[in-house]
Amino acid sequence: MSNFRLRSSLPQRLTSRRGAWVSLVLVLLCVVALFGLLRSAEAPASNAISPDTSESAEVNALAEQFPGSDEGSVLIVATHQDGTRLSEADMADLAALAPAIDDTTGHQAFRPFVSEDGKAAVIQTAITLGEDNTATAQTVKDVRNTLAQNPIAGISLQVTGGSAFGADIAASFEGADFTLLLVTIGIVAVLLILTYRSPVLWLIPLVVVAIADQIAGMATAALGSAFDLQFDAGIISVLVFGAGTNYALLLISRYREELMDTRDHRLAMANAWRGTAPAIVASNVTVVLSLATLVLAVIPGTRGLGISSAVGLIIALVAVLFALPPLLVVCGRRIFWPFIPRPEQPQGRQRMWGVIAGKVVRRPVVALLAGGALLAVMASGLFGTSIGLTQTEKFRVASESAAGLETLGEHFPPGESQPMFLIAKSSKIDQVQSAARDVAGVLRVTPLGASENGELEKLMVTGEPGPGTPESLALVEELREAVHAVAGADAIVGGAVAEDVDARAGNMRDLLLIAPLVLAVSFLVLLALLRSMVAPALLLVVNVFSALAAIGAGSWLSQRFFGQDSLDLQVPLLAFLFLVALGIDYTIFLVHRARSEAEVHGTRQGMVRAVASTGGVITSAGIVLAAVFAALGMLPLVTLGQLGLIVGLGVLVDTLVVRTVIVPAIFSVVGDRIWWPSPPPHARHTDGGVAATDSEEGESGHGAYSSGVSLTR
Repeated sequence: MSNFRLRSSLPQRLTSRRGAWVSLVLVLLCVVALFGLLRSAEAPASNAISPDTSESAEVNALAEQFPGSDEGSVLIVATHQDGTRLSEADMADLAALAPAIDDTTGHQAFRPFVSEDGKAAVIQTAITLGEDNTATAQTVKDVRNTLAQNPIAGISLQVTGGSAFGADIAASFEGADFTLLLVTIGIVAVLLILTYRSPVLWLIPLVVVAIADQIAGMATAALGSAFDLQFDAGIISVLVFGAGTNYALLLISRYREELMDTRDHRLAMANAWRGTAPAIVASNVTVVLSLATLVLAVIPGTRGLGISSAVGLIIALVAVLFALPPLLVVCGRRIFWPFIPRPEQPQGRQRMWGVIAGKVVRRPVVALLAGGALLAVMASGLFGTSIGLTQTEKFRVASESAAGLETLGEHFPPGESQPMFLIAKSSKIDQVQSAARDVAGVLRVTPLGASENGELEKLMVTGEPGPGTPESLALVEELREAVHAVAGADAIVGGAVAEDVDARAGNMRDLLLIAPLVLAVSFLVLLALLRSMVAPALLLVVNVFSALAAIGAGSWLSQRFFGQDSLDLQVPLLAFLFLVALGIDYTIFLVHRARSEAEVHGTRQGMVRAVASTGGVITSAGIVLAAVFAALGMLPLVTLGQLGLIVGLGVLVDTLVVRTVIVPAIFSVVGDRIWWPSPPPHARHTDGGVAATDSEEGESGHGAYSSGVSLTR
């Protein structure tokens, strides 16, 4: 009884003449307070790719005990611009650069050493690392400026190495998040204008969602700072804009329907809120709980993204349900100008979607086979898909450090660019060094000194294979096996290539754990919403098939059109999570309406009417969400571009094929059994012969959706 009163009174309080203004004032006070409290929050800048408990992470932690732990190294690669051998004079000129480099870095540079083919030379120097890559970027920039001020005729100088690579990454992201925000706002604005065909209405949901995005950005930054979370702010912004706009589209679409049934726009909004709030909340809960499962992930970036994204989506939900309705009712019916919905207007606005649904219901098996065949073709792209990008492949923006690594690999053993680091007890370091040298593929083992307390020693191990290749990953495993066998040494292996090995293992572990949990969460939400065992199971199978199809098609497109031979390690898990959770969103929007319609018109015809009523808004929502995810391609990180491509493609397929063709076909084939073990909705709500039977539903595909408006509120 209390729940009924809450659902009845809350929308009335939000939309009444006095309540709307009170609600807006309260919302404004909350926004001002949150901006004041959170405006100075900054998220941590760390970006670990391997699990916190991995061997490579342990090496990084122990490295803090060694002198010079605040130092990194850069490599200056010198080659003739015409590709010829370096002369003795060239080498002398390179050696003469040392004083200028030393003055810039505050460290002594090593003398240049030449490659076996004589066409390249390398100067190695240490630099003092900043608190993050952005701070280090300035030091790297100073080194490059020094080289530019001391040119050598005919010689090309490239600054590269791990520290330079991280600095270039940070530099490539300067202003990228702001650009992404502007592009996202532009995309949403254009699509809302096209959807509403109003020069004014689009501004209201856009402003509400934009404010929610700003609050979410500050809240997640504060959360990240408090709990040392790592995440990409661009993904959170895209999720907030995409999901928030979807919620707004659903609410405003239902509001428009209600305005065509009643002259009181406040009552219309109250009815729209009651009709859509359960679906919006269920949709949000599904995605939030799915994201919450990422708290169990071992990859720091994945774990942090789950928590922060869940917070962002909750903020988007609150904004749409509690700020948008009073703002709309204050503006009144004329906000829809020039196409103002009125009760006396004809209501046959959704005929196209009803026609499609009617045809699907008349020939459901054909529609189901056709939709399934399309998904199968898309999923075939999974065959031959490889996982894992090398360091130079992860960024689509060209950089001097990436070019330098390629030059280094052409003239020196490929493993020179990313050596491995080994830490062991000092008392056993000779045995460990000997065991490392005996591993096939190891070129040399170089002692780097002891820890400050003298108990540990550090070795640099240079391998022959190029970083990121299967051979280099296998070498890490073989090296670890060899040094672990030295009794009492407690030897561990780290470095960039070792981090890659640990990241691959961690991401696979996360995928195998998180994917089933996401499916379980989605099933339970559908079970609670539909009170059926059959419908959630079938809908979830379709969603999984659709997600796999999108990943397969996205992988194929990445290879064919963008030259990306592999998907990044985090892409399969994040793409699967977003596709399943967001796909369930549209399932909830559609099937929640279908159940309501089935109470009067029966299962099959209820689905036809549901598609007719929600087809337009779901399509608009899908296009908006796909477009904002595609905007991730603006960022220099290949991971985000691949994620945007796959999720954007998957959302479009889910919207145009799964919700429009496959789901109605399944409901038509299964019929009333779709609600088992609950009785069919119309069997419990037949009133004087009003409810249509399934046999009546199949006779005509037109009469049931001519209005496109639900008879049940």
